[in-house]
Amino acid sequence: MQFDPTLVQTRYESPLGEMCLAASSRGLVGAWFTNQRYLPAAMDGPKAWAHDGRAPLLRRAVQQLKEYFAAKRRAFDIPLDLGHGTAFQQSVWKSLLGITAGATSTYAALGAQVGKPGAARAIGGAVGHNTISIIVPCHRIIGADGSLTGYAGGLERKTALLKLEGAL
Repeated sequence: MQFDPTLVQTRYESPLGEMCLAASSRGLVGAWFTNQRYLPAAMDGPKAWAHDGRAPLLRRAVQQLKEYFAAKRRAFDIPLDLGHGTAFQQSVWKSLLGITAGATSTYAALGAQVGKPGAARAIGGAVGHNTISIIVPCHRIIGADGSLTGYAGGLERKTALLKLEGAL
């Protein structure tokens, strides 16, 4: 994700570690664990997005994440801004939103759903580059054999999220 001076960010200390959340005027653009792969450089440093813990959308996202981790929320209703991804990535991310808490799917099934059967590697790349962890539930994608495969936030977190949701 490139630097965009109109984005604002805040931090949230989740039960699984510190998270960075970022929003545009259109919706939430990111929710990352601070030590996960693909964390944008614009979270820190001289070109960091402005910190604004009072931004209504970021406050709402933090509140819903707190409810999720307290097992009081199974679905999110936050406006999302997926426009920073390619058309293909956006189609995959939108399909992820259809996987409900407590359920899982596979890369192959997701590929078939977005009209790209046999494109498991491309699907895996799009899932891996999802910028809105937990809320766009990429952690619900597992291997065809039921194995827990890659997660940018780490397999320990993926396991914890699936246990919280009752999928494991």
